[in-house]
Amino acid sequence: MVLDPVTLAVIQNGLRQVASEMDLVHEKTSFSPVISEAFDRSNGIYHPVTGEVIAQGEMGLPIFVGVMQFTTQAVIERRKDLEPGDVILINDPYLGGTHLMDVKMVKPFYYKDRLWAYLSNTGHWPDTGGMVPGGFATKATEIQQEGLRIPPVKLYRRGELCTDIVDFVLNNIRVPEERIGDIKAQVGALTVGERRLTALLDRYGADIVEAAIIELKARSEQQMRAYIESVPDGTYSFSSFIDSDGIVDVPLEIALDLTVRGSEVHFDFSRSSPPCKGPLNGVWASTQSAVYVAMKHIFPDVPINSGCFAPLRIAKPTGTFLVAEYPRPVAGCASEVAQRVMEAVFGAMGQAIPEHMFASPAGTSGNFTLGGYDPGEQRNYIMYFFSGGGYGGWWETDGLTNGCSSVGISKTQPVEILEQHYPLLFEEYALREGSSGAGRHRGGYGVNYRVRLLRGSAKASFLMDHGREGPPGLIGGAPGARNELLVRQNGVTTTPEHLSKGEGYELEVGDWVQVRTPGGGGYGEPSERDPARVRVDIKRGYITAEEAERWYPSVEAAE
Repeated sequence: MVLDPVTLAVIQNGLRQVASEMDLVHEKTSFSPVISEAFDRSNGIYHPVTGEVIAQGEMGLPIFVGVMQFTTQAVIERRKDLEPGDVILINDPYLGGTHLMDVKMVKPFYYKDRLWAYLSNTGHWPDTGGMVPGGFATKATEIQQEGLRIPPVKLYRRGELCTDIVDFVLNNIRVPEERIGDIKAQVGALTVGERRLTALLDRYGADIVEAAIIELKARSEQQMRAYIESVPDGTYSFSSFIDSDGIVDVPLEIALDLTVRGSEVHFDFSRSSPPCKGPLNGVWASTQSAVYVAMKHIFPDVPINSGCFAPLRIAKPTGTFLVAEYPRPVAGCASEVAQRVMEAVFGAMGQAIPEHMFASPAGTSGNFTLGGYDPGEQRNYIMYFFSGGGYGGWWETDGLTNGCSSVGISKTQPVEILEQHYPLLFEEYALREGSSGAGRHRGGYGVNYRVRLLRGSAKASFLMDHGREGPPGLIGGAPGARNELLVRQNGVTTTPEHLSKGEGYELEVGDWVQVRTPGGGGYGEPSERDPARVRVDIKRGYITAEEAERWYPSVEAAE
């Protein structure tokens, strides 16, 4: 079937709009601020046979583009008994998942009594049990310590809620009254997607929409191949490092040999570190998805569907910490390990096409969880917070300041909202001066925040990265500032042993936590920077005159 360009474009946008409306419903009806305010969620449409992604919402987290495809495929493989009205609940990291807090739902979509697609979504629940509130247990040595692991079970059976499943889940997690609201929000998003997709098929016909999906996949693959063919053939190697696994204070290496051959790119991570004891193992689904997202960062205008990933050949690095197997802990797989995988891809591609690339971004989500009891409200709570950092300078200009993590488009939750929900005060939230990597185009700046406990007692945990070294620069650019973390308890200020990771910090009234996030790496030699731009940065207070003199010799020469 040959489709005219107008019809093809309308159906493409229609499919995307279905998923985007699911995102909106998910956002507006969730109880947890991390979903309703920070958008840590995603919704999409997936192929009924292969489980491949057909469309994803424009406001969905990029890392879930691949991950939810793998989750849907795991459900297809393991649940042969699905019927209309069923909804599958799953968060198993080893079955196409991420960490346990990313809870997925998969619903078979039927059109005129025929299985036509799957509607799937993910929402980050602030807690799924485990030994640390919020799930980011940096001392975990097995998956059971991280929380409740849910295989693909029926949450709804033929349209009826399975209350025994709900009871089982809620009795194993903290703050259950908040979680039931998030469950209903996810189900509501799937219901809206079902209604909107039915309307789309009624309007254009299933045959035409199916033909459009095939054509859109082919065009996306063709476009990605065209971009890859513009990259010089060859093998490019780069290594990025995780500070530690939270238990053994030794860096973990992600070693990538990237080979460009014609219209395909081959990714070999086999030289990476072996599996680790702590929760910084990466599951295979998030490792692959990180490669997909990295390539989308480099070639952003390739439409999202399974076609754009077809030219990317990723060899499974069995025996490394990038392919976690049961019972390895994996709390940091999506938010931290995936970003180091992306950093390795950026570094390798930076060697191949530096004139079209950028230096490394902050590359950490800055996971901070605080769980405790609020005597003022007489309730338990769990706050999950992440913060932005600097993006790398690039071939055209300086990097973005306070950008979101590179695996997502989640925004930092408004501190005013958090102060309404939890017994704490943000005493400072500011741009982190002097944190950018120097270069012809400097990196963006990170942020500096401090939060103080006002009532009751609480327990804090942290799973961050880039505490040893800052994000690397490109073609002579300097690295951005490293992550810094301080905890004030009973008048004593300390830094975690593992710099960016720690758990079990018991806070009382007046205690505080301060985080200084990384800036982005610099692009090009600092000596090539326009002195006028350096003087603007000094005038705005971004850097001091002393820092400018040290980092930018061109300024001194110009004086």
